[in-house]
Order: sequence, then structure tokens, then C-alpha cells
Amino acid sequence: MTDFFTDNRAQFGHGRRAARSGAVSMAIRAFNTVFQFVCVLVLARLLSPEDYGLTGMALVVTSFAPLVVDFGSRDAISRRERVSPGEVSALFWVTIALGLGLTLLIAVSSPFAAAFYRDGRLTDILLVSSLVFVTMALSCQHQALMRRAMMFRELAQVEVFAGFFSSAIVILMALTGWQYWSLVAKPLLLSLLMNIGVWLHCRWVPTRPTMTSGVWDMVKFGRNLVGSSFTDYARSNIDRLLIGRRYGPATLGLYQNGLQVYSNLQSPLTYLNEIAVVGLAKVLHDKKEYQRLWVKGVSTLAFFAMPAFGLIAVTGRELVVVLLGDRWAAAGAILCIFSFRGILSIVEPPMGWLHLSAGRADRFIKWSLLSAVFHIASVSAGLKSGIEGVAVAMTVATYALFVPGILYAGKPLDVGLSHLVDAIGRQFVGTLLAVAIGMAFRAFGSGSLFETTLLVATAYVVVYLVVVVGFFRLTAPIVLVWTLLRDMLPSGPVAGEAASAK
Repeated sequence: MTDFFTDNRAQFGHGRRAARSGAVSMAIRAFNTVFQFVCVLVLARLLSPEDYGLTGMALVVTSFAPLVVDFGSRDAISRRERVSPGEVSALFWVTIALGLGLTLLIAVSSPFAAAFYRDGRLTDILLVSSLVFVTMALSCQHQALMRRAMMFRELAQVEVFAGFFSSAIVILMALTGWQYWSLVAKPLLLSLLMNIGVWLHCRWVPTRPTMTSGVWDMVKFGRNLVGSSFTDYARSNIDRLLIGRRYGPATLGLYQNGLQVYSNLQSPLTYLNEIAVVGLAKVLHDKKEYQRLWVKGVSTLAFFAMPAFGLIAVTGRELVVVLLGDRWAAAGAILCIFSFRGILSIVEPPMGWLHLSAGRADRFIKWSLLSAVFHIASVSAGLKSGIEGVAVAMTVATYALFVPGILYAGKPLDVGLSHLVDAIGRQFVGTLLAVAIGMAFRAFGSGSLFETTLLVATAYVVVYLVVVVGFFRLTAPIVLVWTLLRDMLPSGPVAGEAASAK
């Protein structure tokens, strides 16, 4: 049985074990991402843009639930060297109280939100959606203890289980005429099923709280992290708030669906956060090792994620029309723009790794506040040009902030511009060249839609590999992933751990 309360220190072979655990977790979640993408395709055929728009309006009010409801306790517990059952119990009851309070607040304010959007249906939608704050609060500490014990494989399995069955129920609801209520039910079903899976893996039961100085330290850390989460929430939702208010649910639905496809593609990257923060926190005492692991992790992430987003930026419009139908063509344009943003937004999670692994949530909130103000101003400027103008404005903001953001986050750990260039420079150049070639092939292609898309994708991949692997000689990410995939096989050796411990 796993001991969730042992001291949180790096052991021999920690780097390899963390990487292997992360690879297994990513592989499992990649399957979940593919399945969720299929669900988006099915639901887009069953539901209207207005259905998506209504739930998008509600999500503006409720989407900060996973960011704030645990009060930062998951990160605080997972990175803390020593924690007791009584201290975790104290945080559990704080989380429950916060969830209940937020549920009541959203329920009371639902008529005002409906009045803001000028759509009375939102009152009932928000009353139901507000329950997600309670359902999410019930397993926050259990998830934190599993992360602390590096049970990332088990967490990934639970997420796949919850994602699969909640999506199946939602599709069944859509088929039987529940319309937008099927989308409203998804977060509630997902969190309830997550609770069941997490409780089965982590049998810890909260008891009487123990209020120690350690609890207050974690609350202080959580307070700063919640502040950062609120600013991130504002930055991420101001677009839907203003689009819903100005253009209504149908237009917001087109924007929301393009954004949802992009978010599903991006979600595997966010899963790395829990692994990276815990892993990097264990080597804080060794700056050189910390910097090496950070560069290695970001380089591997960029090698695969940057070209993937670039390819969607080139082919996304055609793919959306083929997969979702002509009525979603505007969503395809949004997906292309956001995918171009995704080429560099993959650096945003590693920025958080630097802040959180070092316990500098105070610096994180300062940067998040500045970033939120910049994004809000950009969205406001782009709003007059419609939903495509908003997407372009957010992309420009991301490109303008990514270098200053990394430099600020890395300052306490001496992670600077040279580390950033070493981590992503070659991949970024290769991706931009591949995008340029891909767009040229698309512009001058004369065959059918399928033939042109296949030609563009082939040319894109060849150009990227020639530039990054052939010219820049960057092969370490391929070797690392191949090694991890080999080790994941049932007969794969774990030998070589000593050689790879660093």
C-alpha cells in the first residue's frame, strides 16, 4: 500500500522514473485526447452553434472552478517535503467550505449573469453548473497525495475512465434531445466520476484538522496561487465574455467550438505540469541539474508540440469543414489562428514550472496580472473585427509576452535567454519554415481537398524534419521518447537506470 506521507525527496534514478512516469501518463492521456476529439465531432453534428454558445456563456462564470476550488492545495501538498494527515485534513475542510461558498455565490448571481447576456435560459443553466464547485472539491487532496507519491499513471487512468464514461453519457443525452443540457452536464459528470476513481486509488480519509504553521504556509502559497489563477481565468475568458455580450450565443458557439478543438489538442501539455513541478521541486538544491532537466523537458515538448500546432494552423480550416460540416466553417478559421498561437503557447506551462517548483507563487501572480491586463486590452481591440479579430489579437499578445515571461520566471533559478533558445530555438525555426512551405503548397494546390491536404501535410513534415533533424542535428527528443516507449513495454528493461539517473 502506498504511503502518501513519506518525505518528499529525490531518490536515486529520480530523473528517469519521473520521465518514465510522465511518458506513461502522456500516452494514456493521448488516448483520452483522441477520444474527446471524436466526441467533439459527434456532438458538433448533433448540437447547434447556439447550444455551444449558451454553455460558453455559462463557462465564463464557472470555468474558474478547477483553478481556484482547491485553494492551491494540490500544488502546495505535492511540492512540500513533509506533510501530516492532520494538515491535509485541514486543507480538505478549507476546500469543502470554499466549494460550498462558491456554489452559493454563483447560484445567487445567476439572474444577474442572465441579464448581462440578455438570455433568461442562463439562470437555470448556472444554477445547475454551480454544483461543480462542490463536486470538484471532494477529491482535491486525494489527487494531491497521489501526485506527491508520483502516481501519475493511476491519475491518468482515472481521467481516461472519467472522460470516457462522461462523454458517452453526454452523447446519449444529445441523441435523446437534451440539447444544450447535455453540454451543461459534462463537467458535473466528469468530476463525479473522477472522485470515484481517485477515492478508489487513495483510501485516505479526512479527520479532525490540525492547524500548524505548515498549514498556514500552504494556505499562504495557495492564496498567491489562487490570485494567479484568477488573473489567468480573466485572461482566458474575457474573449468569450465580450463575444457573448456583443454577438450573441450563435456567434459565440462558432468561436467556442473552434476554441474547444484547440483546447483539446493543448490539454495533454497541461497534464505535464503536475509531473514537471513535482520532479523539478526535488532538485531545487542543484541549480545546474534543475536547468538541465528544464531545458531537456521543454526541448522534448517543443520538438513534437510546435510542429503539431503548425500543421493544424495550415490545414485546420479544411479539416473542420470535412469533419464538422459547412455550418462550422467559421470555427475552422478560429482553429487555424489559435493553432498558430499554440506554436509558442506551449512555452506557457514551462513558465509555470519555474514559478511553482520554486515555490514562488508570489512572482507568478504578479506576472499573471500583467499578462491578463495585456490580453484583455488586446481582446478589446480585436473585438470590433469579429471573432477572427479576437483570435488574432490573442495570438499577437502571446507572441509579445513569451520571452519576457520566461526571463521573469527563470530569474530566481538563473534560467535565462540562452536556456530558452537552447530549448526551443531550432524547433521554432523549423516550424515556421514548414508553415510557410505548407501554406504555399495549399495556395497553389490544384487537386481535390483531400489530395491537397495530404500533399500539404507531407511537405510540411518533410520540411520540418529536414530543418530540425537534418540541418540542426536535433535528435535527443527522438532518442528520449524512443527510450521511454521501449521501457513502457511489458518486457522493456528498466536497466540503465543508473546511467540515466541524471
